[in-house]
Amino acid sequence: MLQIFAGQFRSPLIYVLVAAAVVSLVIREFSDALFISAVLLLNALIGSMQEYSAQRSADALQRLMTTRVRVLRDAEAYEIDSEEIVPGDIVLLESGDRVPADMRIIQGHNLEIDESLLSGESIAVVKTANAVLDPETVLGDRVNMAFAGSLVNRGRAQCVVVATALATELGVIARSVTTDAITRAPLQERMDRFIRRVAIFVGFAVVVMAIILAVRGMPIAEIFLSSVALAVSAIPEGLPVALTVALAIGMRRMARRDVIVRRLIAVEALGSCTCIASDKTGTLTANQLTVRRLAMPGQEAWEVTGDGDQPNGSIVTRQGALDDNEHRLLEQACRCAVLANEGYIGHRNEKWVLNGDAVDIALLVMAHKAGCKPADEIARFPEIDTMPFESERLYSASLNLVHGKSHAFVKGAFERLLDMCATMMLAEGVVDLDRAKIEQQARRLASEGYRVIALACGDVEIGEREEFGHEHLVGLTLIGLVGLIDPLRPESRKSVAKCRAAGIQVVMVTGDHPVTACAIGRELGLLEDESEVVTGPQLKMAASEAETDRMTRNASVFARVEPTQKLDIVRSLQRNGHYVAVSGDGANDAPALRAAQVGVAMGRSGTDVARETAEIIITDDNFDSIVAGVEEGRIAYANVRKVIFLLISTGAAELVLFVLAMITALPLPLLAVQLLWLNLVTNGIQDIALAFEPGEGRELDRPPRPPGEAIFNRIMLERVIISAIVIGVVAFGLFRYLLDQGFTLEQARNNTLLLMVLFENVHVFNSRSETLSLFRHNPLRNKLLLAGTVIAQMVHIGAMYTPWLGDVLGASPVSFEQWLTLFVLALTVMVAMELHKWIWSRFISPVDGTRAPMGK
Repeated sequence: MLQIFAGQFRSPLIYVLVAAAVVSLVIREFSDALFISAVLLLNALIGSMQEYSAQRSADALQRLMTTRVRVLRDAEAYEIDSEEIVPGDIVLLESGDRVPADMRIIQGHNLEIDESLLSGESIAVVKTANAVLDPETVLGDRVNMAFAGSLVNRGRAQCVVVATALATELGVIARSVTTDAITRAPLQERMDRFIRRVAIFVGFAVVVMAIILAVRGMPIAEIFLSSVALAVSAIPEGLPVALTVALAIGMRRMARRDVIVRRLIAVEALGSCTCIASDKTGTLTANQLTVRRLAMPGQEAWEVTGDGDQPNGSIVTRQGALDDNEHRLLEQACRCAVLANEGYIGHRNEKWVLNGDAVDIALLVMAHKAGCKPADEIARFPEIDTMPFESERLYSASLNLVHGKSHAFVKGAFERLLDMCATMMLAEGVVDLDRAKIEQQARRLASEGYRVIALACGDVEIGEREEFGHEHLVGLTLIGLVGLIDPLRPESRKSVAKCRAAGIQVVMVTGDHPVTACAIGRELGLLEDESEVVTGPQLKMAASEAETDRMTRNASVFARVEPTQKLDIVRSLQRNGHYVAVSGDGANDAPALRAAQVGVAMGRSGTDVARETAEIIITDDNFDSIVAGVEEGRIAYANVRKVIFLLISTGAAELVLFVLAMITALPLPLLAVQLLWLNLVTNGIQDIALAFEPGEGRELDRPPRPPGEAIFNRIMLERVIISAIVIGVVAFGLFRYLLDQGFTLEQARNNTLLLMVLFENVHVFNSRSETLSLFRHNPLRNKLLLAGTVIAQMVHIGAMYTPWLGDVLGASPVSFEQWLTLFVLALTVMVAMELHKWIWSRFISPVDGTRAPMGK
């Protein structure tokens, strides 16, 4: 905590203020020194509280990797900690085990492993020990390997350990997350550039002024006093507090829209991003394997509607409801789907309970939509025997008693089932199998991104004591093909369209096959043709970063991507000039989440690793919430700019006032303590209230600001210069007029100080919009600002009537007529700003700053 606190003082602006405090002590200006020190302490305390949060990414990864494991050593099988295994160990895996290391499978039976932690894909991978693969095979296709951190869904295996700890695929992710530097947020970079420039300017101005005053023969003490006053007037002391408040308000508003911000500086980052690189599974899609198509032989595919994990919806043809013959086909397909099934679906405590393999659950949900209940079917057709799904077979089967005969129901890979079938089922009856037509239907479904399985049935000749086996599955009748897919979230397509309207490029990064990825990309509206799809092997073959950048520049979908390649894609997009936001939910996304300007993790389905690495967490796993975060981020950044404009323009006005007095050899119009009072108290109340400003509307109808654009763009620079000149010149004119009229220096300073407070009271309403007239803003939309302005004026009037505070500030009461005169003078800045807004909106484009035709 002490290190964090000390780190708050490592800033060029802080160095200047520390120097000003030391100088004030040396020349015995204790009130100035006290005020400046209080400012430094307040800023340091607020900054420390915001930064004091533990980074738990490495701990989350460690929890995933620490498990107990059964090993075979010296012909004995026993359990050890996974940390103790070494390359060459023989490890025994069974259903439910967490894989402790990267291992080559040497024996396997019915082995399925969930690798979504690494690949991001929801479908378990069927593993086989006999496969011999090319060394360049992508991770998602390495069916003879088990990877650390993945989960055994089904079956058992013997494996030999080939990599442990940081040498595993999960270890590569761990190393990336724990060693790579955190990418700086856009606002952080812009603020650092801005602060460096202010510090350089202040230092240069102080040196130049000191030289000029020394040449004029001013005593050293007065030169120091003038230097402190100049530094205090030029430095926006209230900026750190106001910036923190503006971002904290944005954080609270985002939380109300299901967006939790873990790093304060990331609040505006979503609003600045120019590209969102999104994981597919669980982010754009529902992460629920769902039946969407049912293709009967010789017919166009039927559509299965409804949610993925809820049995609501129906099954319809393109023409509408099914006829009687089609209903008979559907009844037979659903019967096969529920009888040759090892899953469970039931309704308990007013909600649906689902257990089993993803394919089995999807088929049960489909059957429920058609009104087919597993319990009813089993009661009608009692089960005689079963053949569970095994990876070697690629199908499962059930033997049931149908009308007194043994009848098999089979579901599985359509290539395997076609070899078992001799006939196929049509609405008119059973006919000989047309293999070419069925394969064409299967290819069509696959090209649309569906995973295709087949359903078949038929009478079986089997003896009483004979065991039901593969050899009995001959001469079956093909019922139809089922198309399964992890469907898009209902709001994903609309959200992507919103992003595009806001000028944000959306790219999808997935481990899926290119055909599936292309189909999902089309459905999302991301791409027109396959030329916009780039695959992991293509990226791996890139000879240089320049070639990678060329491929990523025009790509909308990245398919068959390995975990480490997601990081390469993000870095390439950044080299192409994008501020990148990455959304994801798996450990495989962690390096990319860390490298991006802003990482966005899913709160419900996301892993601990993803949530701990990301700056932003979406609590409802809804891609549309990212768009809401973009909108709130843009509002937060706009409010940051409004606060900066208010502070810098009033500070610049004080600088103009100071310089004019120096040029005309007049005394300082305001002392350092008076400048601090203006910057921190009266203006401080208002800039915090200004941070609560609501959005102006249409935040998502304009493109994001260019990544290289500074906080001070053309319009802000013009507004600062105009307002600073108006305020500074009018205040100097009053100061000089009062001196010429015989007022004492203290009286002139008192009136000038009050005028500056009134200028701030008026100018805060100019700051509410860069282009929208003050008179078109409803003051009640930000009631806090209205109250804050009144409070700021009342605080200053109170100080004028408080003896000890008035003595410190050099403030004393004035008549109502004097106050009213000063208020009228303060309205000059409103007139100047309204004129500038009118010129800007009439003759200059508010988007790009280019001149428009005079008649426009």
